[in-house]
Amino acid sequence: MKDNPLKKLETLGQSIWLDYIRRDLIASGALRRLIEDDGLRGMTSNPSIFEKAMAESNIYDLDVRDMALKKNDVKTIYEALSQRDVQNAADEFRPVYEKTDGKDGYVSLEVNPHLAHDTKGTIVEARRLWAALNRPNVFIKVPATSDGLPAIRQLISEGINVNVTLLFGLPRYRQVAEAYIAGLEARLAQGKAVKHIASVASFFLSRIDTLVDPLIEKFLEPGEKKSLIAKKAHGQVAISSAKAAYQIYKEIFGSNRFKKLADKGARLQRLLWASTSTKNPDYSDIKYIEQIIGPDTVNTVPLETIDDYRDHGDPKLSLEQNVKESDLIMAQLPELGINIDKVTQTLEDEGVKKFSEPFDKLMAALTKKSSG
Repeated sequence: MKDNPLKKLETLGQSIWLDYIRRDLIASGALRRLIEDDGLRGMTSNPSIFEKAMAESNIYDLDVRDMALKKNDVKTIYEALSQRDVQNAADEFRPVYEKTDGKDGYVSLEVNPHLAHDTKGTIVEARRLWAALNRPNVFIKVPATSDGLPAIRQLISEGINVNVTLLFGLPRYRQVAEAYIAGLEARLAQGKAVKHIASVASFFLSRIDTLVDPLIEKFLEPGEKKSLIAKKAHGQVAISSAKAAYQIYKEIFGSNRFKKLADKGARLQRLLWASTSTKNPDYSDIKYIEQIIGPDTVNTVPLETIDDYRDHGDPKLSLEQNVKESDLIMAQLPELGINIDKVTQTLEDEGVKKFSEPFDKLMAALTKKSSG
């Protein structure tokens, strides 16, 4: 039997996390098998994942009705069920957390997506969720909106692990890394330890190509003057963004400023590649793993993509290959009429909506199930 490509990723410095959570995955032992057989190193969740788990299956129905009979409202029911899943998954990953000295083994839970533009509300809810979960190997997910940035800084300064989510643009990524470092500095200034604080910056990828590709395709027609630029950019803007982000990561976390924090035990804020299932059927189903493999990174993928990579992945260090070509693609986008900063702001706005809508659908489904 050939070596498992998923396990080989770990030897190249990349951790594979699962972008999915559901009670039966944990209870059946399937999650433990993924950890043991495939080298799975963590798990992420979001409102859309919980909506599918709770609203589109019946495995939570008895608990929903039981809690409803005890006069719990739907938000309380959702929080109890989601927190229980995250706690149980975190317990499964605890040996990974211990073995890697806190580098991996994390499970993420998101603040209410309707708080994306409410700094104070995000801080209050993140504190409450962190206390309720009561596990060292969990992340509280906070969106990388302009209102999320001060919340990230504050939460890190309080020693709360943060998964920064809905990150699309390179200028915003610099702000996210700055918020993390400033939070660590504020904590040290209070005379508190920074050694056990963890954070990841979750860069969403495939959605970039989904939005940008149709704009590029206009220039692919035969005889079009800019077809050569368009051909190189088509399907490669997300990957090029990831490669640029990694160079920024190396610059920031290789700086003297961060070295002072690292000397006190501070951890790197790793880049996490999210939205890595392939949306375009014309592209490889493992495109958003294969082309961005590099040290100290995480890729969070759904179960189907894990199966695909196990079947035909061919892991090689790729994140720092063809960086100049990737930089050129990004630099030439304006020639195709594409303002990438406007594109990524649109994606951020849409991303907040894409998490808020399933959250609201879940609340409606739980209301219906409560009276069933």
